[in-house]
This record gives sequence, structure tokens and C-alpha cells, in this order.
Amino acid sequence: MKNAGCGSARRLWALGGLTGATLLSALWLLQLLRRAPGGAPVPQPKLVLVWHWPFADRPPELPSNTCASYGVAHCHLSTNRSLLASADVVVFHHRELQTRQARLPLAERPRGQPWVWASMESPSHTHGLGLLRGIFNWVLSYRRDSDIFVPYGYLEPHDGPAPPLPAKTRVAAWVVSNFQERQPRVRLYRQLAPHLRVDVFGRAHRRPLCAHCLLPTVAQYLFYLSFENSQHRDYITEKFWRNALSAGAVPVVLGPPRANYEALVPPDAFVHVDDFGSARELAAFLAGMNESCYRGYFAWRERFRVRLFSDWRERFCAICTHYPHLPRDQVYHDLEGWFQA
Repeated sequence: MKNAGCGSARRLWALGGLTGATLLSALWLLQLLRRAPGGAPVPQPKLVLVWHWPFADRPPELPSNTCASYGVAHCHLSTNRSLLASADVVVFHHRELQTRQARLPLAERPRGQPWVWASMESPSHTHGLGLLRGIFNWVLSYRRDSDIFVPYGYLEPHDGPAPPLPAKTRVAAWVVSNFQERQPRVRLYRQLAPHLRVDVFGRAHRRPLCAHCLLPTVAQYLFYLSFENSQHRDYITEKFWRNALSAGAVPVVLGPPRANYEALVPPDAFVHVDDFGSARELAAFLAGMNESCYRGYFAWRERFRVRLFSDWRERFCAICTHYPHLPRDQVYHDLEGWFQA
């Protein structure tokens, strides 16, 4: 594709009203607002039963005010399976169903009880959906067309001065744990490395970073390779939101098309690999960027800040936020077809 020069993506992000991340943030905040006194009656508390906690042998402790701490009122989470008959909604995380660590209690399912399918993985790493036809009523995922949309992150409005950018002493960084030559991201890295200094961290390169070391390390770099492990609709993970934007580095993205990113952040907040005809052109653009052009990629920090959305407790509490507006008679008869589309 044509090489996009510095500033070519600088256009009014909110042209014609709220769009992009502004609209996303506004909708998100509106969903969390309580009704004013004198409005509709206060809703009865909803019980969300989590059948198997994601990626855990033992569930975390869930105090009664768990959801209130995330700004979601009238919502209780539980992992007590004996409450199946009385739960307002039951949520199942797909990884445990896929690995058969959990089974669906189909014979014990109360009539009319909504079930939620939950996953934050990409279609490339999601298997067995063909066995789940006609079971789930709602979907919780990063997909924007999900019934319960829970992105990995988003931009929320922010007042006050933008925080200063960290001092930059290095060019580009990439943190990767699953490094396989067949992956498009690895092939792109191989093409990019001869023309641009990229420091690679992760177990595969014997340069692991501790949990608290990642952001301070990446903050020293001008650019971060936010390369997703697979390219799918709306699949924009912590590699973009946390590893790059939160660290104060410009994300160089390999993932869904540019328009998908622009629905969430300003068009000049990232560099998309699709804007260049080759890895060599991309490297030349990054290496030749002047300070004024570079700082333009952080203009969004004057009005917004990154809000990470990574805690499964908060994700499950979001079910209650959406609950009053979700269709009661909906069934996913072809969950695989929907998710793989």
C-alpha cells in the first residue's frame, strides 16, 4: 500500500459529532450511570454465576461488593455452583470448555435462564465451537458486536495537563512469548530487523521481563511492535493498550485493518504496517521520523488517557450493566459461524 507520511492521518476525529474512542467512552460512561431520583425503580440485584473461573484451578474471593467497586450497582458475582437454580445468568469461559476442565450442566439448566459464552481469545486459538450450537444466549468478548462488549482497553476523557513523555534512549522494542517462524508477525519482524534496531524480550530470546519491569522498559523506546498473534476483526489486545500506549511508546501495529483501530483511537495515535509497501519502507519511515512528527503521535494524551480493562471480575460485572437491554429470546444457533466470520 501507499506509504503514509507524517501527519497524513491528522484529520478531525470527531467530525460530525462523537465518533471513535470519544463515542465509545461516552457510551461506556452512560451505561454505568444510575438513574436519577424520581426515575425508574431501582433494579433488583442480579446474581451472575461464574461456572469456572478463567485460567484458574481455584476462583478468587468474591466479596459481596465486588461489582460496586467497579461502579456497577445491584450485581453479585458467585462461583458457587449450588446456586445454579437461582442465578439470573450463568457465564461460561470457553477455554475451560475447550480443554474439558468444565462441562455444561445442560440437564440441570433452569428453563429460560440466560447463558453467556465468554472469551477474549482470537478465533485462531478458539476451537470446539461447533459443539455449542443452540446453547448460549449472549456473548461476552472483545468483539464490538458482542452482547457484552469488553475491550482490552479504551480511551477515556481526561482533564488536566498531559503527563510528560518518558525519556527515549532506544528505537524499537518487542515483547513476545510465543515466537514461531510460521507466524506472520515473526515473518514481518525478520524482514524489519535488518533495517531497524529492534530489541526483543521474552523467554524465547532468553530476555524475560518481570511483570513490573515491562512498562518501565518499553518506556525507554520510541516504538513498540504491537504485533497480534493472529489477525482478526476487533482483536486488539494488551499489546496495543498496555505495552505501547500505557508505556508511552508509539505502537506499530499488525492486526486488523486500520479502520478497526480508528474506531477506538485517533488515526494519528499509531503506525499501521499496512500503510507501507514493504518492511524496508516501514523501517525507513520510523528511523527518519523527526521529533515534531513523533510528538504528534501523542496528541491524544491532551484529552484522553488509557483505561485498561483486564480484570475478569470487572468483565463479568459488565454483564449486569448490559442485562436490562439484552434480548431475552436470543440464541446463538451457529456460534462458530458468528465468531469465525
